[in-house]
Amino acid sequence: MSDDWNTYRTRSLIRAKRLTEYVSFTDPLGRTHSGDPGDYLVQAPDGQLRVTPQQVFEDVFVTSSLKRFVEKKALTRNSSS
Repeated sequence: MSDDWNTYRTRSLIRAKRLTEYVSFTDPLGRTHSGDPGDYLVQAPDGQLRVTPQQVFEDVFVTSSLKRFVEKKALTRNSSS
């Protein structure tokens, strides 16, 4: 194995919800997805759904503070007027 490391980042914002029960479905491409309670149902920007195991999801993703940032900027702008 090479000693060289590559750097990666996620490409876009996603939406996700934590599963509270077992779920299984087939996506439009014919792939079967399933997840247990605690796993995450992830929606990509193009609307595709997939299931990501809890440990992987929580290691990779962090909650976006974009909504709070936008709200804070709006409050700051309004109070400056």
